[in-house]
Amino acid sequence: MEGLLILSRKVSCGNVTNIPQKIPEITSDIVNILMIAVPIILVIMGGFDLVNSIMSQKEDEIKKGRQKFVKRLIAGSVVFFVVVVVKLIVSVVADSSSANIVECIDCFISNKCK
Repeated sequence: MEGLLILSRKVSCGNVTNIPQKIPEITSDIVNILMIAVPIILVIMGGFDLVNSIMSQKEDEIKKGRQKFVKRLIAGSVVFFVVVVVKLIVSVVADSSSANIVECIDCFISNKCK
């Protein structure tokens, strides 16, 4: 009975109504997991690359490992901040008539649905 009750709850996103509440919850959870897990994985992989290159004790390998580590740190930062940047750009570009777009982004990314 509780499963039917959860599926029957609806939210709205701008002009779109009757969206099952579970859909924004799932997308919000996925975004949160990606924002946390991907940067951590990239930093750990970069750390392993750096340690492996240092263990080889070759100057060329150490330089390549350091460059690879920096690239993975940058990629992890980009992944972490991409959602924030997209929300910022959309809110700046969207005019008052398209405020529904900002509401929908908040609904599906931050699970702030009405």
